[in-house]
Amino acid sequence: MKILLISDIHGNKEALDTVLQVPHDMVICLGDLADYGPSPSECIDHIIQQGIETVLGNHDAAVGSGIDCGCGYKYKHLSQSTRDYTWENTTEEQMAFLRQLPFNIEKEIDGLKLYFTHGSPRSNFEYIRPETTEEELEEMVSDIDADVLFIGHSHVPFVRTHKDMLVINPGSVGQPRDGDWHASCAVFDTTSKETELLRLEYDMYRTCTKIEINMPNADELTAILKRGY
Repeated sequence: MKILLISDIHGNKEALDTVLQVPHDMVICLGDLADYGPSPSECIDHIIQQGIETVLGNHDAAVGSGIDCGCGYKYKHLSQSTRDYTWENTTEEQMAFLRQLPFNIEKEIDGLKLYFTHGSPRSNFEYIRPETTEEELEEMVSDIDADVLFIGHSHVPFVRTHKDMLVINPGSVGQPRDGDWHASCAVFDTTSKETELLRLEYDMYRTCTKIEINMPNADELTAILKRGY
């Protein structure tokens, strides 16, 4: 089975539409549907209408429940400044959908135990990065029984191993932070156990135009999309 992994959409409908064209048998979303981007309502509705299984991201919790997003200092002011826009452009039903998202999803497919969450198995505020040490990672994953751990949150795509566990981050669909503006996603093949990290061109001009017309901090938000960080 080919699982398409998407994460950190952040209200970027053009990027979301693009990555969903990747051939797949199943889609799992690793959270953060809203904030930063101009189309939170459309992204949430599309996830609902397509029946895409989704875990709770820190921004989903912030939008749905009004709690602090726990963002890093560099981008937190943008999260806060776009939150009012997000609330103005989402319905109570959409926010209720975000509130009921599960912290994690567990599946067993082709004999593989798969664990999907946003940040780490301990917290959707906690980052697992390519440079996270083995000791730190062991503390984060010691309570789960999984062959493959899928996470988002850092907006940086990578594949690494920890002991017998494969750790996969598909990167960010709508808000890349690794210096590459292309929409990021991944496909994991449960038969071959191979992972393909993909970067796809999308209509960023349209997304930036929406931001410039509608959103606060437009110059900063569009510059981030164009730089990829």
